Amino acid sequence: MRNWFIPIAISVWSCAGAQAAPPARAEIDYDVLRNGSAMAEVADRFEHDGKTYRLVEEWHGKGLLAFLGGITRTSSGTLGSGAMRPLKFSDVRTGRDPVRATFDWADRSLKLESNGETRTQPIPAHAQDKLSMLYAFAFDVPGARPVAVNATDGKGVSHYVFDAAGRQRIETPAGQFEALRLVKRKEGPDDHGTEIWLAPDHGYVPIRILITDKDGTRIDQVVTRIGAP
Repeated sequence: MRNWFIPIAISVWSCAGAQAAPPARAEIDYDVLRNGSAMAEVADRFEHDGKTYRLVEEWHGKGLLAFLGGITRTSSGTLGSGAMRPLKFSDVRTGRDPVRATFDWADRSLKLESNGETRTQPIPAHAQDKLSMLYAFAFDVPGARPVAVNATDGKGVSHYVFDAAGRQRIETPAGQFEALRLVKRKEGPDDHGTEIWLAPDHGYVPIRILITDKDGTRIDQVVTRIGAP
């Protein structure tokens, strides 16, 4: 199972499963911690007009990781019928060749470009890229049924199944939030644990993402600011 986060019994509450949408424009900043120590700063910039969307995410290392440079990931595509449909995804990192994914929904083909090679494969069901995946929940809020996602990072495709695990109040540097918690089902002993918290009062944007590796290492991405440009 590819770790999409690092560059990283069902309890359903009454609002889950409803149609929703995040603000037309939003800026969301995060701190990323590794076992409690600062690892990186992340800035997401999201905009949509109800028909199309664009997402830009920038990573900057902190402390000893600052010398590694930055990461910029982008995703753009269309919206409709309660779903995000990515068209283009890119992952650009300091000192490395860009990684890209192109979705052709008419031909149902997915083109992946990495390490100087290009290959094409059929678009899987419930397809997203690793960035749009986090915001797709805002347009179709998870309810009683598990949510399956096939997400690409430009190199391959990983399969995820999430369950809604109820409402939870969490404390963050940006304040307290009432959040819907999603938990990824583990598919094997070597699979990492993933939890995502979405903020209903802010259109179900992600405010925390916690990855727990099999060795116990915790990578925690926590919101520090939600604003509008």
